[in-house]
Amino acid sequence: MTSYYKQLTYEQRCQISALKKRDCSQRDIAKTIGVSQPTVSRELARNTGDRGYRHKQAQEKAAQRRKDAVKPTRMTPTMISAIKSKLGLEWSPEQISGWLLEEREQLISHESIYLHIWADKQAGGDLYTHLRRPGKKYDKRRNGKSTRGQIKNRVSIDDRPQIVDDKSRIGDWEIDTMIGKGHSGALVTIVERVTNFTVSARVNNKSAADVTEATIALLRPFKDVVHTITADNGKEFAYHEKISKALTADVYFAHSPL
Repeated sequence: MTSYYKQLTYEQRCQISALKKRDCSQRDIAKTIGVSQPTVSRELARNTGDRGYRHKQAQEKAAQRRKDAVKPTRMTPTMISAIKSKLGLEWSPEQISGWLLEEREQLISHESIYLHIWADKQAGGDLYTHLRRPGKKYDKRRNGKSTRGQIKNRVSIDDRPQIVDDKSRIGDWEIDTMIGKGHSGALVTIVERVTNFTVSARVNNKSAADVTEATIALLRPFKDVVHTITADNGKEFAYHEKISKALTADVYFAHSPL
């Protein structure tokens, strides 16, 4: 399966701290928590304090770096090249935005990346072909209605509070899933709309049960700042009421495709 960028979670930092106390090697730590060895090396270099690596301090350091991130960066040829490269690896604009912030301290919203992709399409480019659903044919209609998006008790994005669109608070998230290369597993990606803070996890498949479990596990450490979650109409989000209850958050759904 293609290797996707993801930021370390609080639980992973707890594991790193515990494994460090057992004198485990960086390679063993990486294997245990499911990331690359360079990711562990970078985490220790950035977030180790005077008293060694402590998970709470590491989480605070990482959060502070995101808070103190540079102002939004203009598109440059180097950045465009990086975006094109990551799109070629089947990364989503949300993942690319998170990677640019974490690795290069360049703040570019995923919306800006989408705009660049569509501007490239209008100019005859093919970046759009790397998006998750380029030219996807939706389900055949029955009685004039699409069979996709018929999720029980779904709440439309039209009912979402205006404050979410205003981006005047932290705690409104967008969730998406992506099938792995060769249809081996899937990736759940959740992005906070204001900070572009991204969490993600691999799941065995896109079943509603697996996606629901992963979503709750990813966002539980940030439960205090989870107000809303917005999803598309994929059936993997059919258990949205369970997610809402576990995280005390409202779940909204984008408009069904026409």
